[in-house]
Amino acid sequence: MKLNKPPLLCSSSSSLLCADPRSLCETLSPYRPIPRRVKVSSSTLANAKFVTLKSFAAKFHLCSSMATSDHPRSRHHRDESPTKPNKKKKASHNQEKNLLVSLHSCSKSKNLSAALSLYDAAIASGDVRLSQQHFQSLLYLCSASLGDPSLQTLAINHGFQVFERMVSSGISPNEASVTSMARLAAAKGDGDYAFKVVKDIVAVGGVSVPRLRTYAPALLCFCERLEAEKGYEVEEHMEASGIALEEVEISSLLKVSAATGRENKVYRYLHMLRECVGFVSEETSKVIEEWFSSEKASEVSGIGSDVELLRAAALKNGGGWHGLGWVGEGKWILKKGNVSADGECLSCGEHLACVDTNELETENFVNSLVALAVERKAKMNSSEPMEDFSEFQEWLEKHGDYEAILDGANIGLYQQNFVDGGFSLPQVNTDTMHNGAKEQLEAVVKELYNKSGNKKWPLILLHKKRVNALLENVNHRNVVEEWISNDVLYTTPPGSNDDWYWLYAAAKFKCLLVTNDEMRDHIFELLSTSFFQKWKLRHQVRYTFVKGSLKLEMPPPFSVVIQESEKGSWHVPITCKDGEESLRNWICVTRQS
Repeated sequence: MKLNKPPLLCSSSSSLLCADPRSLCETLSPYRPIPRRVKVSSSTLANAKFVTLKSFAAKFHLCSSMATSDHPRSRHHRDESPTKPNKKKKASHNQEKNLLVSLHSCSKSKNLSAALSLYDAAIASGDVRLSQQHFQSLLYLCSASLGDPSLQTLAINHGFQVFERMVSSGISPNEASVTSMARLAAAKGDGDYAFKVVKDIVAVGGVSVPRLRTYAPALLCFCERLEAEKGYEVEEHMEASGIALEEVEISSLLKVSAATGRENKVYRYLHMLRECVGFVSEETSKVIEEWFSSEKASEVSGIGSDVELLRAAALKNGGGWHGLGWVGEGKWILKKGNVSADGECLSCGEHLACVDTNELETENFVNSLVALAVERKAKMNSSEPMEDFSEFQEWLEKHGDYEAILDGANIGLYQQNFVDGGFSLPQVNTDTMHNGAKEQLEAVVKELYNKSGNKKWPLILLHKKRVNALLENVNHRNVVEEWISNDVLYTTPPGSNDDWYWLYAAAKFKCLLVTNDEMRDHIFELLSTSFFQKWKLRHQVRYTFVKGSLKLEMPPPFSVVIQESEKGSWHVPITCKDGEESLRNWICVTRQS
């Protein structure tokens, strides 16, 4: 709807806004709202410094027309002919495009005043049709200006006006616009409105899906204002939308829970930090210290000290936490210190755990591997018959429990040229050639056998074509046949991917996996990337051969994550700037009883 504008006057060319600017985004004067109706006396009129909407709109049209054409206009003014309506549409389109370019330029230069002047001129002219992109650019610039104290009020007030016009014009806000509006509302202290605009976009559905950044302003606003219940409501809404919290949000919820004396919520968010972020920032560590130092924390009594019950729960969870609740009574003792290379806390003497995946996660992981292997077989178009993956599962059940699984191809091809070179079992140690050739696979097998406390042989997974090639070589035949007879080697069938076999076996037996494979393709196909990374850290063994000598890189003896022991103590790792693990600070929290 075109707005009716009362005539306003600009008395003097001395006004900065009356002068022709080099470009609209270079307007130097601060933005001031221009009233639609102004009553002035004759004496005031002579000194008026206002810029009229009419004159500003005229300048906007002038700049737009100059930007859209480098050619002089025809003396016949054919573009204004009523018989050429497409010319007017094209001119309007050019104005909209030029306005968007100018707004983007203002965003880059962070010139909020100029952007708002352009916006007002477009509204006043009535000839420019504002699109979602125009509104989005304006809202982004308003929210980006919140960090400047001198612009904060201007950004908030006009951001709300722009958003209201956007909605009243029938334009649906996208995720970016809603995020900007939520930030403006939160900066105003209106967490309810920040949350409302997010809920509205979820209710409408469609292609615009909220993200963590969309929810964060409302959540953080509620937490800062100690409105804990509203913060929990935002968290529930995020969970329903499939949005995972990160450290900043979890830390804020932890802080508001501690400040309002909700010990069960504090316990929950400590475990969320353990699950999601591992080591914490300095800011989060201060929140944790404040809680354990508080009077409320000392009053919290837990489930008692049934060590066997707590230990069983921790074992089921994969170690490092039991999750049953607070343990012990009385005040907490806080210390900051380091952890030794073998995982001993130098503050309290307790040994930290190497945290594994829990039973449910492991079971789901194993089942997903079986499903992927079966799906891959179904997609194979090979004329050669291929055995079912179930045959391998039955073989594993029959031949016992292994402590280590070897990716045979990865080890056999170590430092080989994958294009020109073939699979090679032996690697000669040039320093000890008189003692005979050392073979890579055999070296790994023997090393793991010697490391096994139960003197168990590892299991090698190797594709049939590679096993056949080894058997054809008289120098290798005896050792390979011995492996097969002793159930040390399993031959994966033609057409299969041996990766799924060794990965399944390692997950099934919860044992070590010897490979330098990064397994990036597996991560993308599996459901939980964070889970798989945790599993790799606990189970993968890397290796190197230096002048023929084997070196195994075993999993770390302890995990750098928040840990809760069966004694009720807590150990919290803090971010380490230098990356030197021995210098990392840990918060050690123990209780007298």
